[in-house]
Amino acid sequence: MADVKTSVHSKKSYHHGDLRGQLLEAVRELVEEHGPDGFSISQACKRAGVSTAAPYKHFKDRHEILRGVVLLAMDRLIAAMQEGADSYPPGDPNRIAAIGRAYIDFARAEPGIFRTMFGLTESHSEDPELTKAGASANGIVENVVGDYLELAPTHPQVKLRAYALWCFVHGHSFLLLDSKHIEGLTNTEENEMLALVGQAMLS
Repeated sequence: MADVKTSVHSKKSYHHGDLRGQLLEAVRELVEEHGPDGFSISQACKRAGVSTAAPYKHFKDRHEILRGVVLLAMDRLIAAMQEGADSYPPGDPNRIAAIGRAYIDFARAEPGIFRTMFGLTESHSEDPELTKAGASANGIVENVVGDYLELAPTHPQVKLRAYALWCFVHGHSFLLLDSKHIEGLTNTEENEMLALVGQAMLS
């Protein structure tokens, strides 16, 4: 997965139409540097080159700004997962490993945002847009599993195996971020692991 990180424009290049996007990008950068609780909105405004009053033209509070950052991150993750699936033809079991690789690479590229995505609310059911984004991501896995098994994505076996696959890559991603994975694990070994898990879940 390509590096998704970019820098916000300088104040010199700022104009009103970029306010929302520049602020969200500034917050994304600060979350990566300090975590979701380790920065102030005034810091984000300074980095984005906007006034401290500017955010409240688009967001009612800090939580809503973070929510905007998370929704954009979900879009990037979904796009990366879909790209992974599309890199192999329908029915190819390598599609599962490619989706897993995209998920893990995203966690590595944006660790602060990745943690924030799953800590913003106790349950995504509290937020319809986050629920929809989560369902879209899970739907990619269910579609690929269903396609391989020649079953509908809504079939109980498809849903069960898709969930097991998600549990693996999600858990592995957090073990990586917490430095609790196998010491010296190489990309080649990680790819082998993804292939093994995919084969086990699809068999």
